[in-house]
Formats: sequence, C-alpha cells, structure tokens
Amino acid sequence: MLENMPSQAQELICINVDKVFDWIVKEMSFDFSPTGPITFPGVTATTDLTGAVATCKVVPATTNPIVILNRENRQFSIDGSTVCLQNLTIQKNFILTIVVCLPNGTMFTSNTIPLSRCEQVTLCAPTGTDVEILFTDLDCFVCTTGTLTAGAGTITFSALTITVSVCQSIQSTFPVTVEFLATFCEPRAELPFACPGVVRPQQCPAIFPPVG
Repeated sequence: MLENMPSQAQELICINVDKVFDWIVKEMSFDFSPTGPITFPGVTATTDLTGAVATCKVVPATTNPIVILNRENRQFSIDGSTVCLQNLTIQKNFILTIVVCLPNGTMFTSNTIPLSRCEQVTLCAPTGTDVEILFTDLDCFVCTTGTLTAGAGTITFSALTITVSVCQSIQSTFPVTVEFLATFCEPRAELPFACPGVVRPQQCPAIFPPVG
C-alpha cells in the first residue's frame, strides 16, 4: 500500500523507449501548378466568377504520408573523423483543396487533389532505424490564379500557382531497453475542500415589509 512505501524509494528499473539516433528541423517550400479543369461541386457553366478570390488548404495524406524511397550510405569528414551517414530520399504526400469565394460570399470547395514532393536529407539513420517526421507547420497560399472559367462542375484557372510551406521535425529512432535508477512517484495531496456556509440573499428592509 502507498502509505507503507518509504519516501524517495529508488530501484533499478528497465523500460522500453525509442532511442533518437539523429534529429533535425528543416524547412521546405515548393510551388504547385495544376493545369486543366478542377472539379468544384456546385459550380455551373453560368456561375459568374468575376472578382472571385481563391485560397487553399493542405493536410498530410491519410495513407502513407511519408515514404522512405531510398537509404544510401555516404562517408563524411566531421572534425577530422570519417563518419558514415545515410542520405535519405523521402517522399511526402499531401491532400490539397482549393476554395473559391465569390464577392457575394458564396463559396465553392474543390475535390481533394493529391500532391507529392520528394526531398533528400542526411541523417545518422542506419538500416533498421525508423524515420519519423512531424509537421510542426504546414500551410499554403494561392500565388496566382490567372483567369477563372466556370464549367459544369469545374473551374479552369489559366495560370494557377500554389505555394506550400512546410516546417518539419525529422528523427531517426530505434526501440531499445534501458536501465536506470528511478525514484518512485508519490500521489499529490488532495485539494482542500470545504462546504460553503449558509448564504443569505440581500435584504431590502427599507421597502419591505411596508411600514403600516
């Protein structure tokens, strides 16, 4: 029982954790220029797109957002020592949507557009390690649209350019079992609580009861 445990008791324990082999934070931005008609449910051939403003939204793909395409060993000279690191080719998959807002407030949202980009990073990530990528920031904006032409459920942009910017935390990890001397945790003290006293409403003796 907790009350019988000595305060600050310590014990050697083993736990399973992910060892971080290497860790970098990297920025990436790229342009995307889709061509041809883009599906916009609700748009008709008679929709007036004069003065329309286009924005965009981007999120990681729900399936295989990150794919390691290649892992190549390379030798580097660091502080006079030769070190073997891994050059990783990483494919990142995104889902993009475009929102077109008319001057009267009517909004049309496109069907999702799959988007992929590849990049290379150098890490200590030998064969067997996992590569984990966390998007700390992911955003996009419409740079140019050109002329918008409405169709039956579509909008065609004559010069659409979308810029996607990514801030990412990239780690190479491997599950390990570690041993360390730990101090047992003890529960915190219960917060003090007291029932409130009797509360009487404010009285109005000057007007009630009336003086007879």
